[in-house]
Amino acid sequence: MNPVSAPSGRGLRYSIPSPSGSDTGYGSIDYDYEPEEVGGDFTFRAVAVGLLVGCVLCFTNIYFGLQTGWVSMMSLQSALIGFLIFKLGPLFPRLFPAFQPLTTAENVVLQTTAVATGTMPLAAGLVGIIPALGMMNQEEDGRDPIVLSYPKLVMWCLAVAFFGVFLAVPLRRQVIVKEKLVFPSGTATGQLIALLHKAPPPLQSLNPQPSGPYRRVRTSEATANEDEDTIKDLSGGPGWAALGWSFVASGSMTMLSFLFPVAFALPVFDIISAPFGGSLAAHWMWWFTPSLSYIGQGIIMGLPVTVSMNIGMFVGWAVLSPISKNSGWAPGRVASTTDGARGWILWVALAIMIAESLVSLSPMVVEYFRHLFTRVEEERERAAESAFVTHDSPYDAAERDAYFDLPPADDDEPEDEPPERLVPDSWVTSGLVASSVLCVVLVWIVFGKEGIHPWATALGLVLASVLSLIGVRALGQTDINPVSGIGKISQLLFAVVQPGNVVANVIAGGISEAGAQQAGDLMQDMKTGQLLRASPRAQFYGQLIGSLASVFVSTAGYKFYTSVYQIPGPEFAVPSAGVWLSLARLLNNGHLPENVVPFMLVFGGAFALIAGLKAFAPRVRNPHISDLISYLPSGVAFAIGFLNSPSFSLARLIGGYIAYRAARTSVTGETPLLAIVVASGFVLGEGVLSILTLTLASKGYGAVSCFGCGLGGGGYCTGGC
Repeated sequence: MNPVSAPSGRGLRYSIPSPSGSDTGYGSIDYDYEPEEVGGDFTFRAVAVGLLVGCVLCFTNIYFGLQTGWVSMMSLQSALIGFLIFKLGPLFPRLFPAFQPLTTAENVVLQTTAVATGTMPLAAGLVGIIPALGMMNQEEDGRDPIVLSYPKLVMWCLAVAFFGVFLAVPLRRQVIVKEKLVFPSGTATGQLIALLHKAPPPLQSLNPQPSGPYRRVRTSEATANEDEDTIKDLSGGPGWAALGWSFVASGSMTMLSFLFPVAFALPVFDIISAPFGGSLAAHWMWWFTPSLSYIGQGIIMGLPVTVSMNIGMFVGWAVLSPISKNSGWAPGRVASTTDGARGWILWVALAIMIAESLVSLSPMVVEYFRHLFTRVEEERERAAESAFVTHDSPYDAAERDAYFDLPPADDDEPEDEPPERLVPDSWVTSGLVASSVLCVVLVWIVFGKEGIHPWATALGLVLASVLSLIGVRALGQTDINPVSGIGKISQLLFAVVQPGNVVANVIAGGISEAGAQQAGDLMQDMKTGQLLRASPRAQFYGQLIGSLASVFVSTAGYKFYTSVYQIPGPEFAVPSAGVWLSLARLLNNGHLPENVVPFMLVFGGAFALIAGLKAFAPRVRNPHISDLISYLPSGVAFAIGFLNSPSFSLARLIGGYIAYRAARTSVTGETPLLAIVVASGFVLGEGVLSILTLTLASKGYGAVSCFGCGLGGGGYCTGGC
């Protein structure tokens, strides 16, 4: 790629080869790109639209988080939707006079703000620890459920909203500027933004490629050709049409399920069990939910993850659930999380998640401390060399001069931004202190002396700092932020620090998860900003504004859902809350269901071995063995198949297969961006329309007809039927 002269004085036109008729057989795609002025990144319109998109994502994440435990960062989708919104300006100049074309740097700030707003439900534990505290009881926990009022829930969210943000800022120079970690999602978002705005593609490409049958290979010719088509599709009518129709289709299906609840849980598997006098739907939770949003999630997740999820679903719900029920180990209803098969297999899922988390994090911990030790040794050697060449020595001048010809050390990597675009160290220091004090004080006010001690909260923040460093490095290298494992490690440690206290155990894990989640999100965004030369300070502002706004938006959304629906209940099973509370109870009370331990050991050991093989896979030189390892299922995805009823996994498998077929027919071997646009419309359609159905339910409106909900014994329809 070479720059050529541009029509304007200070701009550059970048040409990328594409198949057409030239002397070499290649033409070019011209990117007219004007470098943006310093300070023009942080604009009111970028932040305002970022908050708007983020609020939609926030409600969507609350909905799906309470339902399935699935929460998405949606950075790529935020950038895409923000770009499309600003495309309305030239089309309707009187309606949107301020919406002139968006700049690349503004889009970076927009998606940073949107992500900060949209992911607060996970960072604040609104889909995990807060429902878990509300599920406690006197019999098992020795205390009543903790249900926080709106003011107290706001204080809790404020307590965990900012610590991870300030923690991430000083890490930027180390992991992005010096080590140049890839952060695949952040890099992919940067590539998409550059593509949409016809800016020069980021210099750093997405180097790590999945191995095995899902390896994606891109050639310069195929890439340029698809880029040209994508620009036309996403900038013009096809992009809007794809997003609009997918949104309408998913929203319509959501309304249909609200009016006719059987559409949410079709008892299609009863065809198999009817000859035997049983009902797989009513008795074993085997029904199908034709949700377009689940299919969209499957497209975004991809086939490998959805296959792992469905393997886990089959093992959990078709093998272990009947075994535990028919053996009398789980005598209650299958759907019960206390004495039913669902609660029994939850423990097996928990063993899998803990085993994989510990093994997967181990190499990262070793690498982190090895890297830290190496840096200390390098500093010591350079200090010794500096002292040696500064003072008189028996060596002659030529030999001494050789020391000055050494290549610059890794720590000497220059900062690529001017000071006025960086976040000052004094802000970081004061912010860390202030956010830590705020967290300790507010947690003490919210939960009191029966919750977690102030010194224990402070210890949790220290632990969150260390674990967040490891999580950020894992995210930068693998695109996976192991926040679930980080939270469980905190729970394990706090079982010793403050034993016998379920509340403290859950809160400590939530604090660690919040810190790791926010630090990872901001680091992904800063990677995008670094590739596109957006101001880190502008992104920092956007993150703070988005986090603050989401404190109130997320709290309102959560209280809205809990005021209308029973949580946990048929509509919202809150599987993440069950995992949090079950582990806390185990660590503090030591009670396990009958005969579940052998299965926990077998499955935990198996996935510990798989996690170890996957950690070792990059060092395997034999590509055939490496490919075989890539076929092994993901432990987290496998366990999620246990936590959710079969309908959630089956619909996602359809989406995963669609993504696979689309990638096979694509020139580049990747899922086309237009398919991602359709998937985003599917996800957002159900998320947004769920707000309408929630409002209708709060006003007393319900199903028009309960036809079909009594088939096979019923008991599986939602909506009050």
